[in-house]
Amino acid sequence: MAGKVWFITGSSKGFGRIWAEAALARGDKVVATARDVSSVHPLVEQYGDQVLALPLNVDDKAAVDAAVAQAVARFGRIDVAVNNAGYGLFGAIEEVSEAEARAQIETNLFGALWVTQAVLPHMRAQRSGHILQVSSIGGVNAFPTVGLYHASKWGLEGFSQALAAEVAEFGIKVTLIEPGGYATDWSGPSAKRAREMPEYDAVRAARQAARASFTPGDPDASAAAVLKVVDAEDPPLRIFFGTTGLPMTKAEYARRVEAWEAWNDVSVEAQGDWAAKQAAKAS
Repeated sequence: MAGKVWFITGSSKGFGRIWAEAALARGDKVVATARDVSSVHPLVEQYGDQVLALPLNVDDKAAVDAAVAQAVARFGRIDVAVNNAGYGLFGAIEEVSEAEARAQIETNLFGALWVTQAVLPHMRAQRSGHILQVSSIGGVNAFPTVGLYHASKWGLEGFSQALAAEVAEFGIKVTLIEPGGYATDWSGPSAKRAREMPEYDAVRAARQAARASFTPGDPDASAAAVLKVVDAEDPPLRIFFGTTGLPMTKAEYARRVEAWEAWNDVSVEAQGDWAAKQAAKAS
């Protein structure tokens, strides 16, 4: 179905840019936002009035609210909101500074929250809408040296699952897109890196070795996939993009269940018998 209005954060490159181009190419309208708005001017030059290019730092809640208001004023509605803005912070937990940790959560988690809150009143009023949260395979798994990035994405996963249950009655859909490794600059120029401590050199080396044999996904291939998600009558709450997510996460959850079952006697012991305790006190 064509004719949707998209609001996309982080439209300068990567998934945000590719999905904006895919939506525009089929005739949809796009509000393309980026910290450096000049980076999305080529979209305006190519697609004209189909595009509203806005500067936006998602860390700034007031700016988010204003951008969403401008989008609605221009196009009358928002059908698809894509929370794509974000970056990776590389560093062991001990290495990450307070400022780096707060900045990571501010952009990846709170930025998505502010956009979500801003679009919800409009989607509720129109009784329709679809919020796409760009999570990660790191939203359901965790690996050394990107712990704060995981914290931001696990937080996104949690509030988005709750959100989906809250807004279903208004006709609003929520989908967490969980890409595996892609040939974007997520780990390149867009990434932030904490000051390295030599104590964690071996951990970093092991992670680098594990990634060395990995073949990344083609970001352009995600365009057709995301259009299928937004056009679905019953879109999923979660979907992996790429081939690595499902087998990796099935193995991870199998390990979790095994550990929970192995320690279930202790879990049951921790429950106690509150009712019996209160009855004894009453007698």
